[in-house]
Amino acid sequence: MIGFTLGRYFFMRYLSITMWMFIGLSALIFIVVFTELADRLGGVTDYSVTATLAIAAMQTPILMQQSVPFIGLVSAIATLVALNRRYELVVTRAAGISAWQFLLPLCAGSLVFGLAAILILNPIAAGGLEQGEALEASARAGSAGSGNEQSSPWIKQRTAEGETIIGSRAVLDQGMELVDASFLRIDTDGTLVERIDARSAYLRQGHWELVGANRILAGEAPEAIESVRIDTNLTPEFVMERLANPETISIYDLPRKIAAARSFGLNANAFAMQFHSLIALPALLIAMTLIAATVSMRFARMGQSVSIILGGILAGFLLYVVTVLVQAFGSAGFVPPVAAAWFPVLVASFIGVTFLLYKEDG
Repeated sequence: MIGFTLGRYFFMRYLSITMWMFIGLSALIFIVVFTELADRLGGVTDYSVTATLAIAAMQTPILMQQSVPFIGLVSAIATLVALNRRYELVVTRAAGISAWQFLLPLCAGSLVFGLAAILILNPIAAGGLEQGEALEASARAGSAGSGNEQSSPWIKQRTAEGETIIGSRAVLDQGMELVDASFLRIDTDGTLVERIDARSAYLRQGHWELVGANRILAGEAPEAIESVRIDTNLTPEFVMERLANPETISIYDLPRKIAAARSFGLNANAFAMQFHSLIALPALLIAMTLIAATVSMRFARMGQSVSIILGGILAGFLLYVVTVLVQAFGSAGFVPPVAAAWFPVLVASFIGVTFLLYKEDG
């Protein structure tokens, strides 16, 4: 059995490499996001470098959360390769410690990294993404070159006055506020009566309150109005389930959102998929560590083949692609969210365990 001191050494080496890789990738992603935002927002009227830096800082954590599986894979490969080059794994094996034992601290480090990602990084990423989308939508609102394309899906409500089709750039306050919203009103005869574009729309009891609106009636010039009310029978849970990006909801709020949506007869598959994907993330990182072990445990004197290491990275990338694809099926309701979240983890774990059994135990 691996000793406490050696196990702690391997554990801290993995966490140290992971931390520095996380910091370095965060800086790189922040620069890329800022550059892309500056290019997109550079033409708006009230462009500000400070505001762009703030939006980039808010959007960086969600991209880091999406990069966590890759960080776990590359960190495990880098840790094992570094231990091999310094002959530390050779000495460990010579002491009678098997791969199962010295991989245990790395798997424990993956578990800690995964728990930190879902319990600490995820709430920060969710809140940052929501506020970043709101700031970007506010910066674009009213700019001539920004357009008014909606990044969120559209929903439709039916009332005694007819139908209203609603879309927005961002959904805030748990479905109670829409940012840069558009309302297309259709009467009972199926004729488009008017379009209202509003800076903000607030869901009140039985009606929408639109602030900073621009009303366009058929055949008439646009009319700017400070506030307007539109009757509705929608609930915040329905709006949140239909319009909100599941990534803007933290893991602490997802169970309540799922239960609330289902109590209104909504399937909430997207929210359920996001929740189970986060729960499965630590196990996915452990699976990534096992995959890393399949390509990076050769002795240093034999040389780590670059092609083999790149093959391990490619295998991790393919696993990530399969995971995203299966999650899309889960969000659409074609596959149960629990199965969609855990199937790639189980497959990757079986591949890694099978390889190690073959190499270690014949």
